Amino acid sequence: MILLPHWWSPALLAVILLGDAALSVRPVTFIRDCLDSVQLPRRWWWVLIVTKLLAVAGLIAGIWIPGLAFAANVGVIAYFCCAAIAHLRAGATGTAFKVNCLGMLALSVALLVLGYL
Repeated sequence: MILLPHWWSPALLAVILLGDAALSVRPVTFIRDCLDSVQLPRRWWWVLIVTKLLAVAGLIAGIWIPGLAFAANVGVIAYFCCAAIAHLRAGATGTAFKVNCLGMLALSVALLVLGYL
């Protein structure tokens, strides 16, 4: 089995993650509130941006390199699973959790499935 996705699936996820990373450079209110609600220290916020940018690079390169987009997409799913766990542990299950965290998790799973059908 050759793991080359439909090009649009990793490209769409990459564009969305790139936008998310850009919004995280100088966090807009809903991102700042989200990160504060899970008590992530501000000195570690840059790690999230780097992680998202690495995922973007993997998703784009994976359009041509078998297996790479699949691995990057699974990594994005793992990232948002960890974010969901952090929200649950912190008791931060409001709108930011439901819309941002679970929404991105659902989108990542859907694009993984649709990308390889």
